[in-house]
Order: sequence, then structure tokens, then C-alpha cells
Amino acid sequence: MLENPSFELVSEFAPTGDQPQAIELLVNGVRKKKIQTLLGVTGSGKTFAIANVIQRTGKKTLVISHNKTLAAQLYSELKQFFPKNNVGYFVSYYDYYQPESYIPQTDTYIEKDTQINEKIERMRLEATAMLLSGEPTVIVATVSCIYSLGSPRDWENMSIAVEKESEIGRGTLIKKLVNARYERNDTELVSGRFRIKGDTIDIIPAYSDSVVRISMFGDKVEKIAICDPVSLKEKKQVSKIKIYPAKHYLVASDVRKTAVESIKKELKERLGTLPELERQRLEMRTKYDLEMIEELGYCSGIENYSRHFDGRNPGEPPFCLLDFFGDDFLLVIDESHATLPQLHGMYNGDYTRKKSLIDYGFRLPSAFDNRPLKFAEFEKYIRNAIFVSATPSQYERAQSFQIAEQLVRPTGLVDPQVEVRKTDNQMDDLVSEIKKRTDSNQRVLVTTLTKRMAEDLAEYLSKRQIRVRYLHSEIENLQRTELIRQLRLGEFDVLVGINLLREGLDIPEVSLVAILDADKEGFLRNITSLIQTFGRAARNVDGSVIMYADTITQSMKLALSETERRRKKQLEHNEKMGITPTTIVKAIPQQTIQLEEIKHMSHHDLHTYAIEVEASMKRCAEELDFEGAIEHRDKLTKIQKELGK
Repeated sequence: MLENPSFELVSEFAPTGDQPQAIELLVNGVRKKKIQTLLGVTGSGKTFAIANVIQRTGKKTLVISHNKTLAAQLYSELKQFFPKNNVGYFVSYYDYYQPESYIPQTDTYIEKDTQINEKIERMRLEATAMLLSGEPTVIVATVSCIYSLGSPRDWENMSIAVEKESEIGRGTLIKKLVNARYERNDTELVSGRFRIKGDTIDIIPAYSDSVVRISMFGDKVEKIAICDPVSLKEKKQVSKIKIYPAKHYLVASDVRKTAVESIKKELKERLGTLPELERQRLEMRTKYDLEMIEELGYCSGIENYSRHFDGRNPGEPPFCLLDFFGDDFLLVIDESHATLPQLHGMYNGDYTRKKSLIDYGFRLPSAFDNRPLKFAEFEKYIRNAIFVSATPSQYERAQSFQIAEQLVRPTGLVDPQVEVRKTDNQMDDLVSEIKKRTDSNQRVLVTTLTKRMAEDLAEYLSKRQIRVRYLHSEIENLQRTELIRQLRLGEFDVLVGINLLREGLDIPEVSLVAILDADKEGFLRNITSLIQTFGRAARNVDGSVIMYADTITQSMKLALSETERRRKKQLEHNEKMGITPTTIVKAIPQQTIQLEEIKHMSHHDLHTYAIEVEASMKRCAEELDFEGAIEHRDKLTKIQKELGK
């Protein structure tokens, strides 16, 4: 029986292993409005546990992930768990983004250049519409959620409520639609547009695919129907509807005049502080923007004036997606060991870029306030929160009221055995261990600390008749994906790299991870990185890790202790439940055209292939398959290079 009927969780499975205890602990913590951590190993069903917490507490929830690929996976999973509830997706809507910037050393001004993904833009608008609907809602977002978005109050105020039998002038309704940034087009009706035919107004909300048809008799609303966008066949009638604005950045007419005066005042003050060239540049640009705002209600880059429209003081935080949630919501930070540092760094990068633009007269100082939140500002939203990670950092531990653990995997797989070996004769020892794995048709990952060491090691192993490749940061994503595919297929047996923490390296065929210079403390040898690296061998039933080191650092000691603790609990569970662990089975993707083949294609074939790849890239982006979209984008770049030769 559901404790909270507002969310309906759909799943074939009930919580198992240590999920029930973790869920119970987290639910109690959420009800007490506490900050908590879910420490869960990969494959333990952390998303399922969070879905159960959402269902039982009934809270609006924001889930933040550190990249689009993982966010898309979470969105897909949560939509499956909550098919009858609102599940939204809020990430950057740019397929391509070149921010406005100025490089003083070379006197180079770079204009903002973007390519917006219309599907993602629609989903962003849909996410905010869901939040203001009052219905149970889960939103999955990236760090885009801390960027300036516009006031939720203005967005709500400029929405258009229409009720059957109500009196609303046709002209008034049209004016409201235009103010909400809807475009009139009586020929082509698409998302974000409306058309008028006699007493009928057809609108496709910017966040929807369906047509809202409002039939009027004089000034009275006679009927409101939801229609198919192609056939215009009526799907259902509704008694009332609320149409939310077509854009997030809005300028209410009553605010516009005040904002324009405020911008003029700032401009006058700023012009008195600048040298002649910068003064002329700023005056010309700002006056042009002001003319556009006064005539049309908006201008290109209007978000840079958002402080004036929002009525904020200098330095005050901007409105962002978090403000659409209200005070009572659940915040879930996925992969918190990676997401929190990203949230930390957003403000400084933005400030540095804007400073040059402002110092040299390209923008007013108020552009500083169109920015992401500072971390201290973001922390004010961490009131009722769950950090989710296999390796929570000291920050999460210090902030948490309690830590719930999920260490058991449904597959029965346990964390790999880890041992430390001296560096004496480490190369001979490594070769011996590699050959044991290759004799069993298994693969090996080896991690070093520097590019030079990785190159030397790859060369050394190659001379010992070991099939080896080297993965480094200069390899493009597409080549990297192909390398991993070839490793899985057995075209080579050992992959040597520096950073094995990036996505895509969870390879079931890998049964050994070797870590050289494990006792050199630093980013890639701290406790978090070590445990994450150990996890690269956790998908194979024979998984093991060897650390080559002459001393045991504190990070090594803690990583070894934590891994052994997890293994013990996992083995005890398997014995108690009679589970026999099995290696994960994961399909190996096919590559239709090898990279080398591109170089030998004719110009005509290359051009045709480029069109096919671009179409595939756009399709993947629309389907939220960002890994696929990135692969196709990299392939397209390579084809275009060949075409340009």
C-alpha cells in the first residue's frame, strides 16, 4: 500500500539486499528535513532506492548530475519508475556554444555563437511548467540549474489562464500571448506560435506538441480543446488551461520602463570611468540594446541586463531553476564526489570571462550578475538533501546527519581483491600477471601517473609480445570509444592510461587493474580516485587489483580498509542468500565505418556520408542519447577536416 499516493512508483522488483534498510533510513531523514548521504557501490540500485524515497515522502525532487550523459540515463530510469507522474529534464540547450569573450593580449573580440537544440529548449520550458503546475514532479538536471534563468514570479505572472465560459477579449488574449513571447503565424503552426482563424485561436505551447484550440463567441470562451498537431483532430476537451510563456527571459511591460531607466543610469555612471575607445564602444552597444528593448521588449543578450529587470542589487544571486521549487523540496546530488566540485567551479570561470568584457567596454558591470550561483549561495538550497556516491568526500560526510549504505549488488558481484606489491621487479611481475589474464581471454587496465611513463610502459609491453594500446587525453572521443570497443573485442589485451576515471571504462572483460606509483599522493592517488579505480575491475567475477608501491600511504590504507569492509559484507550476503556471482554481460557496439576508411573515401562519398552522420547526430540528441551524439559529432568533425583538405 502506498504511503503517499501523489507519486506512483512502477517496478517489477521490490527492494532487496540492503536497499530496504537504506530506504527506511533516508525516508526518516527526509521527513526530519536533514542532509544525508547514500553510499552505494556501482550496480547496487541507487536510483531505485532514491525513487522509493521520492514515492514515500511525496516531495518535489531535483536530481543534479555532473554531465548530460548521466543525466539522460537518470531521466530515462526515473521516467520508467514514475510513468504517471511529471518527470522533467533540464540541461544546457546548446548543441554548440561559443561564449562572448575578449582577449586583451591580441585585441580579439569573439561574438557569442550558439546552436540551440529546440527539443532540449522545449524540455527546459516543460520542466518549469511542471514545477508551477502544483503536481508531483521530479526534475533531472545538470549544473545548468544554477545558471541565471529569470524570475519564477514573472514567469508565473505572465502565464495565461483561460477558463471555459469566462469573459476575455480576443484582443486581450492575443496581447497576452505576444507578451509571453509567442509568435503569431497564421501559415505555419509550430511550438511557441499561435494562429487566428475567425473566432478560433490555435496555440502550440512552447513546451508541448499538442495544439490548444480556444473557440470564442464574442468575448466569451466557448470551448477549450486539446488537438492533434497534424490532423487537428480533437483529443479531449478541458474546462480550463494555463499556458506558460514561450521563453524563460521575459520583460513585463510595467517593469520595462523602470529597467530601461536603471540601465541608462548605470551606463551614464560607467561611461565616466572609461577611456575614450572603451567609452564609445560601450555607449554604442548599450544604446542599441536599449532601443531594441523599448521597441520589441527584448534584445540579443538580454540576460546580461537581468539584474535590472529582476530588481536585484549588485552582487545579489540571480534567479535559477532552484527558485521554481519553492521552499519544500528534496535535493539529490548524484555522483556527489564529482558534481560538487563542478558546482564549486562554475562561478569563477564565468567571472574571469566577463571581467575582460566589462573592463574593455563590451558590457556593463551589471553583466557580472547574469551568472551561475556561487557555491555559498548554492549551499542555502542544501536543506533537505541526499548526496549519492560510491566515494563520498569529506564535505558530504561532514554535512550529513547520517550515511545510509548500499553495498550489495543484485548480481552478487563483490568488490575486487586488492593487494600491494613492491616495485622491485614490478615490470616482470606485471608481465606475468598480464599473461595469466590473456591466457583466460580477459583484459587488463594499467594506470600510470604521467604521459611519458604511459608511453614507455606501452612500448616495453609491446616488446614483450603483449598486444597493448595507450589511451591519452589528446585522443578524440570517437577514437577513445573505438579503442575501448577494440579492447572488448580482443583486438588487443592491455590498455595503458593515466586517468581511468572517465566514463566508458566500465568493461566487463577487464579482470585486472594495475596501479603503478600507487604511493604517490595526489589527485589520481587519493582515496576517492583509488576506490573509483578499483571499481574498474568490479564487473568481472575474477576482478582483482594490484597496487605497486614501496610504502602504504594514508589514502592507500583507507582505500584498502574500505574495500575490504565492503567485500566482507558482500560475501556474507552472497553466502546467506545462496547467490553465485556472475560477470556482467554487456553488448559490444558495432562501428559501421572505421576511422581509417574515411581517409580513403572519394569527395562525393565523404559529402554524402557527412550528411548521414549529421542526421544521426541530431537524431541521437533528440533521443537524449548524448554519448551517441558526441560520437557522431566527433566523426563529423573528422569528415569535415578531410573534406577541407
